[in-house]
Amino acid sequence: MSRTLKVPGIAYGGDYNPEQWPEEVWAEDVRLMREAGVNMVSVNIFAWALLEPSEGTYDFSRLDRILALLHENGIAADLATPTAAPPAWFFRAHPEALPVDKDGRTLSYGSRQTFCPSSPAYREAALRIARVLGERYADHPAVVMWHVHNEYGCHNGECYCDTSAAAFRVWLRKKYGDDLAALNDAWGTTFWSQWYYDWDEIIPPRATGAVPNPTHQLDWRRFCSDELLSLLKAEREVLLEAAPDTPATTNFMVMYNFDKLDYWRWAPELDVVSNDHYLQSTDPESEIDIALSGDLVRSLAGGAPWLLMEHSTGAVNWQPVNRAKTAGELRRNALAHVARGADGIAYFQWRAAKAGAEQWHSAMLPHAGTDSQIWRDVVALGADLGSLAEVRGSRGVAEVAVVWDWNAWWALELPSQPSAEVRFQGLIRTWYEPLWRSGVAVDFVRPDADLSAYKLVLAPSLYLVDEAGKANLTDFASGGGVLAVGFHSGAVDENCHIRLGGYPGAFREALGVRTDELFPLLPGDAVELSDGGTATLWSERVALAGAEAVTSYTSGPLTGTPAVTRHTYGSGTTWYVATLPDPTTLASLLSRIREEAGVEPVRTTPEGVEAVLRRGPDADYLFLINHGEEDADVEVAPRAVELLTGEKIEDGVPARVAAGGVAVVREPR
Repeated sequence: MSRTLKVPGIAYGGDYNPEQWPEEVWAEDVRLMREAGVNMVSVNIFAWALLEPSEGTYDFSRLDRILALLHENGIAADLATPTAAPPAWFFRAHPEALPVDKDGRTLSYGSRQTFCPSSPAYREAALRIARVLGERYADHPAVVMWHVHNEYGCHNGECYCDTSAAAFRVWLRKKYGDDLAALNDAWGTTFWSQWYYDWDEIIPPRATGAVPNPTHQLDWRRFCSDELLSLLKAEREVLLEAAPDTPATTNFMVMYNFDKLDYWRWAPELDVVSNDHYLQSTDPESEIDIALSGDLVRSLAGGAPWLLMEHSTGAVNWQPVNRAKTAGELRRNALAHVARGADGIAYFQWRAAKAGAEQWHSAMLPHAGTDSQIWRDVVALGADLGSLAEVRGSRGVAEVAVVWDWNAWWALELPSQPSAEVRFQGLIRTWYEPLWRSGVAVDFVRPDADLSAYKLVLAPSLYLVDEAGKANLTDFASGGGVLAVGFHSGAVDENCHIRLGGYPGAFREALGVRTDELFPLLPGDAVELSDGGTATLWSERVALAGAEAVTSYTSGPLTGTPAVTRHTYGSGTTWYVATLPDPTTLASLLSRIREEAGVEPVRTTPEGVEAVLRRGPDADYLFLINHGEEDADVEVAPRAVELLTGEKIEDGVPARVAAGGVAVVREPR
């Protein structure tokens, strides 16, 4: 059965928390929502304490009135299970459900997500409230989607209590077929006398005197992701029983530095993939992060449209300094997400709170009210999204895939690596940025994904790869594709065991190189390259084993040693980038690689103009986002129409994009 979101056009709205306000405010809320073009809001996310004032005692009168008011005003509800914030009475009854950190401290309730994901008492209470909600509102005309929990793992991605330890052992016994010898082999427990003779000897990787076992830590990260996933699946099943036709989502956090969950495993469990995305105030080009995260979320959705469930109209409240958005940035940010596949744009939150931990977080309706720039921008954005209704359902098209794997991320950033300066997300963005600047469309893929649609596959950071991933990537190259691999990739297998015989381990043969020793660079150090560029962070003593040297070091201890290599492998080509070239040099290298692969940009644009394409059944939708300070012209196809203004573009005349502005051009096919 297909469960799709039944909201016409592009969904628009945000988290709506009317329980925080007197009931007389609600009528003004829905009136202003209609003015802004809001057609869907998320409700009930943190209302558990009000819905269930004591165990098994419910009061749905407030929620009944809220949903009725929304429906009367033509506003759909994304109805949340409120399980991210259990009430105080729950923890008084079940103090054992509180989470414990790595140092053994029990954390108190008083915020949100202060529960142990493995707690039987929490699971029972969460499924009880989810079941009652599902049964009560299964056929409510306002409810178009279930919003399960909220930002799983945001604050409790890991719990180290004894209950979690027991659940971890259950997970391990299932993974290793109840074979303790297999676990000992996978974990390499002969090192430091860590051999286990009984399953009950295994505990979480709590704080200890030296460095914990890396495979122990890696399996722990896998367990923690799966344990939270089991909660999602359990709530989803309860809701599905009550309302088999209603789609469900939960909001991912594909954004800077959130690495708790393996979203490749999570995404197939959702009818609609959703994401929360917030800018980092310290990022001078946060538009790149918007693009990268949007491409990754679309890829998690299998190329299908997705929903932006949360972002901000202005400043957030949880960074050391919370930057307000500049003129036009609210619009550019939102439409950039639509360009990357979002069929819904929502904010945290509708009305800015006057009390509570997020009282300084911006909202659609700010503290200043309707006489504010944010409100005027929110209303204008609603009109923009209304004019883009036909874009709904269209999909992105890419010929380049970037390999992204949470297991590789977790393993790379374990302690005692050759360099703690090597960071997974940083390397991915460093390779992604030149493609973004060139207007090249990108998908993200698992190592074992179907690669038949791509001409070029990039693996900037794949420290860990299993045999299936190795075979898939190398077969892609030998079958005629172009594969480029970054340094320190292929080094270990799925158990974090080093692949012996020389680096880069799994990819030595396909790349036609062999490294016998690594030479990571100290912070601030750089070496010169034969193409005139420089490199930082990493170097290694590469020997050619069939490949040709494209670039070599001309300074430092590895002078004369290859830094970048190219190899003919089967009917394809492989590249190895054994260092981190400076941005200009890396951009030039990636441009050469993609040109050899036959990959073209979406559109040639002036510097600072982002071009993104969504493809519908009968037309392409070209999004042009001008991040520069000057108007720009971009060539478009004949019979084009600019959707935001409704103006036809004369054949042979370029589309004009104002400085700091956005144009969305329909190009008939």
